[in-house]
Amino acid sequence: MSTEVEELASEKVAQIIEAALLAAEGPVTVDGLFKLFRDGELGAEEGRKKVRQVLKDLQANNSDRGIELVQVASGYRFQARQDLSPWVSRLWDEKPPRYTRALLETLAIITYKQPVTRGDIEQIRGVGVSQNIMRTLLERDWIKIVGQREAPGRPAIYGTTKAFLDYFGVRSLDQLPPLDEIREMIEPVIEAEKAAAEAAAKEMSISEVTSATEAGRTAEAAPSHEDSAPADDNSLAQSPDSEVTEGSAAQQAAAPAQDV
Repeated sequence: MSTEVEELASEKVAQIIEAALLAAEGPVTVDGLFKLFRDGELGAEEGRKKVRQVLKDLQANNSDRGIELVQVASGYRFQARQDLSPWVSRLWDEKPPRYTRALLETLAIITYKQPVTRGDIEQIRGVGVSQNIMRTLLERDWIKIVGQREAPGRPAIYGTTKAFLDYFGVRSLDQLPPLDEIREMIEPVIEAEKAAAEAAAKEMSISEVTSATEAGRTAEAAPSHEDSAPADDNSLAQSPDSEVTEGSAAQQAAAPAQDV
C-alpha cells in the first residue's frame, strides 16, 4: 500500500498559509508555517523556499486591501493598515492606554542604551525611576532582565524583548527611528500632559471661587440672630385682673424690652 503524499497545488498552499496567519494568535515564523505541511505536500522543492515565496506573494497582493502582511521580530502576521487605524480603533470602547512622559523616557533609554541598569537610567534622566514604571514595562513584556552587573548589589540589567519589537511593528532594533524622531513622538505627550494639568488646575480654581461665592451669598441671605428672634411680648403682657391706662400702656410700649 502506497503511503506517498500527494503534492498540493500552489493555490492550496497559499490558502493554507493565509488561513493559518489569520487564525494564529500572534506572528508565525517560516518554520512554523513549514511544519503545517506533511512531507511531500510541498513537493520535492525545498519547502521553506516555497513558503517564503507564498509570503512574498501575499505581501504583494494585499497592497490595495485593508490589511497587510508584515514581518516583525517574531515572524509574519496580518494587521490592519496603519492609515485605517482611526476607524478600526472604534471597534473598542475603551480608550488606548496613555503613557506618561517618565515611562516613555525610561523605555527610550532602555531601547537605545541597552543593556542598562536602573541606576544608568536614573543617571541619564537626572531623576529617580519609579518602581511602578519598571513593573509596567515588565508586565507588558516590553523589557526583560538580561543579566546582573558585577557591581555592589548586583543590579539587574534590562533590555527590550521581541514583544516590544512586535508591538511597534519592526523586525530589529536597527529599524527603529533615530532618537530625534523619538523626541518628536514624545513631545505631543508632554504637551498633552501639560495642557491637561493646566485645565485641571483652572477647573479647580474656578470651582473654589464658585464655592466661596456661594458661601458668601448664603451668609448674606441668612437672617441675623436679632432679626430672627421673636418679639418679646412680656413687657406688654398684663394679667386679666390688672388695669391698663393710656399712659401706662404708652410708657410700656416705649420702654426698652427687658429679658425675663
